[in-house]
Amino acid sequence: MSQLAENVSKRLFSLDVFRGLTMFLLIAEAAGFHHNFSELTEGTMFSGLAHQLHHHPWNGLRFWDLIQPFFMFIVGVAMPFSLRKRLASGDRKGVTKHILRRCFLLFSFGVLLHCVYSHALVWELWNVLVQLAFTILIAYAIMNLPNKIQIGISLGLLILTEILYRAYNPEAPYAQGHESFGSYIDMLVMGQVNDGYWVFVNFIPTAAHTIWGVVCGRILLSHISVKEKLKPFLIYGTVLLVLGIVMDFAGITPIIKRIATSSFTLASGGLAILTLTLFYWAIDVKGNQMKWLKIFSVVGTNSIFIYLFAETVGVQWFRGFGQIWTEGLLSPLGIPEKLIMVINALFVLFIFWYITYFLDKHKVYFKV
Repeated sequence: MSQLAENVSKRLFSLDVFRGLTMFLLIAEAAGFHHNFSELTEGTMFSGLAHQLHHHPWNGLRFWDLIQPFFMFIVGVAMPFSLRKRLASGDRKGVTKHILRRCFLLFSFGVLLHCVYSHALVWELWNVLVQLAFTILIAYAIMNLPNKIQIGISLGLLILTEILYRAYNPEAPYAQGHESFGSYIDMLVMGQVNDGYWVFVNFIPTAAHTIWGVVCGRILLSHISVKEKLKPFLIYGTVLLVLGIVMDFAGITPIIKRIATSSFTLASGGLAILTLTLFYWAIDVKGNQMKWLKIFSVVGTNSIFIYLFAETVGVQWFRGFGQIWTEGLLSPLGIPEKLIMVINALFVLFIFWYITYFLDKHKVYFKV
């Protein structure tokens, strides 16, 4: 997404802010804020807020479950903006080569990140970048089709997901454990299953997020009135959200982030569309004094770079570096250790943010 920032920001500042805020939250996790905030607030009135910064253990929906869908949806929204000139010139072959290269790099980065997490050479495909590599390919393959056909294909992917899970284990297709279609594929592809029940085939249903992003991006690029743009966003975003929630409450398909059930994909996709609608209306349509939001938008200008940096060098070096100063200065003052760790996480987060600010100020963008 990093190479899209300059082109997109000239037309849609709200998308820059949406992307930047999403990335800001991701690097905050890498800085250690989520974990340390949970430790600090355990047993207090803020513990419920802290729980929202972690994935739901199984059937349910928390705020943090929305970050990956937002990320994949934003990529889809940006695609029509970044590719429109090259596609209009008829350079389809060149664009296809560019997309294939990008997806290969994203896939490779995702695999390498798991090696960093494990401190060993491993073959694990659960990272968001691996998922994104596949969803971009699927969305790009159909992005020149009419919007209705793209939407139809996205719904077909959700139906396919339902069929695969229910056919593999008719009695308990979505039961927590490793007896699911997703785990079966993981054993075939990787020879192992994930202890947190994440599955590689999540890219099949979540490709809908990227496809819906492409459709929204095309609508935003169209020469229709703001009202005509906002109306379908509000309608379809609400319909998807309600449909996903109803499927869960009716006992049809539970909302489960870890295996990206169709109800989860619908609900999170609906929230992504509604969030884009809010940002677009508040920033691009009504916003006059919104320059302060550049605090978040700069994080999105080098999104893949800062994500990789935070998840590798940031986690392994900068947390310890920050503790030298935070503990050294604050411990003698009698400040509790748990509070110091939260302050340290905020300090590390500031370092991450400043790197993106510095790069953006000097017009340095790392392209994927």
